This record gives sequence, structure tokens and C-alpha cells, in this order.
Amino acid sequence: MKILLIEDEQPAARQLGKLLLAQNPGFQVIDTLDSVEGAVRWFRTFPAPDLVFMDIQIADGLSFDIFRQTDLNAPVIFTTAFDQYAVQAFKVNAVDYLLKPVDPEELKQALEKVYQRRNNPAPFDYRALAGYFKKDNYKDRFLVKTGQHLRFLVVTDIAFFRSSEGLTQAYTFAGKKYFIDNTLEELERLLDPRDFFRISRGIMLRLDAIRKIHPHLNGRLKLEIQPAAPEDIYVSRERAADFKNWLGG
Repeated sequence: MKILLIEDEQPAARQLGKLLLAQNPGFQVIDTLDSVEGAVRWFRTFPAPDLVFMDIQIADGLSFDIFRQTDLNAPVIFTTAFDQYAVQAFKVNAVDYLLKPVDPEELKQALEKVYQRRNNPAPFDYRALAGYFKKDNYKDRFLVKTGQHLRFLVVTDIAFFRSSEGLTQAYTFAGKKYFIDNTLEELERLLDPRDFFRISRGIMLRLDAIRKIHPHLNGRLKLEIQPAAPEDIYVSRERAADFKNWLGG
């Protein structure tokens, strides 16, 4: 069986690989990926594996975004650090969910489900599964400092986040800016990916902030946003395809 791992924690990926070989020495881990972008590119390039193990939170977002951008036909077993309540919510559709650290006996039972699925194939709507991950699980406000006071800044008021020299600022639609404690990497996990997209290393943008999109040199896109950023805003050639997919929902 050819198995693909999508996991951004290398120790966890290595441990899962060892557990799989212990279950069956004939298993072959053909690749380990750590991001949504890398996984989408992989599925568009190579034939589907026999089985995919997929963490929920990976380097550049949530693995559910992979299903919005590809037609994945392979069975998927999710691994997650989420609590049991969230896990049970997903079990209505998932092949199986394994809580980290993965228990060998639970792994064995999950593999049995995969074998049964082979004998009794049934359609599986991964896109529908993504809908179970509700917005309530994303961050909806930040605590920010204004002068000598603290206040709440709600996410719906934020047009974009900008990172520079190790500091992150949130820019609001009202034209104000606030320092926040999170990095852009952390924000990619905390915020709903349907609303926010990281267009570059230093900018994470809200959909509602985009006013115009212009094709630019070398496959890049130049954006006009409101409010305006301190510098011109570009989507790199490497991110342009994913950005267009994001715009299209």
C-alpha cells in the first residue's frame, strides 16, 4: 500500500511512519508534505496514493483547504490534537480520526476500516466534510493595547495584517493599526481561510479589502486594497494560482 503523509511536525511524521511499518512492513510511505500549497501541487502532479494520513493544522493553514482545490479520491485518515468533542463532530463523515499521539491499536482499527472500504467502496464527499469545521472554531477577536488601555479588536474590522521586522500589525477598515502578539504563521491557523489569504511573506489579506486586481510582470498580480498598505501589494507568481482559487471560493 502506497501511503502519503501530510504532517508539518517531523517527529510526528517519523513516528507515524514507524507505526505504519510495524503494522505492515509492506507499507510504503511515498512522500511527506507539510503544507496545503505543497499538497495541492502534489495531487495535481502525481496519481492518487492508496491512503493519505492528514493532520488538520499544517504549516500554511488547514488541510481542509486541500479538498477545495483538488479532486482527491484516496481514502483519508485524519490525525489531530483537537479534543474529543470536535473529533466526534467529524466522525459522521471521516474514514477515521486519530488523536495525537497516535495509539497503535487505534491505528490498526483505522486501517481495518480502510480495508473494509476497499471491499465496499462508497463515495466520500470531502468538500462537505470541510463544512463541519465551523467558523466558531476560528479566532474572532484580539486583545490590543491603545495607549494605557486594552480593548477588543474584532476580526471583522481587520482589512489586513502586516509583518515587518518581527512585529505584526493589524490594519482596520477604519484606517487604524494595532500591534498584535501573533505571527502571520500563527494567524494562518487561527483565522478562517475563507476570509483571509496570505499573499506574501509579510501580508495576510482579508477578501473584503480587495478593490481591484491587475496582472503584473512575471505572472504576479498587483492589488488595490482599502485601506491602502504602506507599500504596493503584490501576489507572487508562485501564489497566484492558489490566490485565484481562493477568490473563486
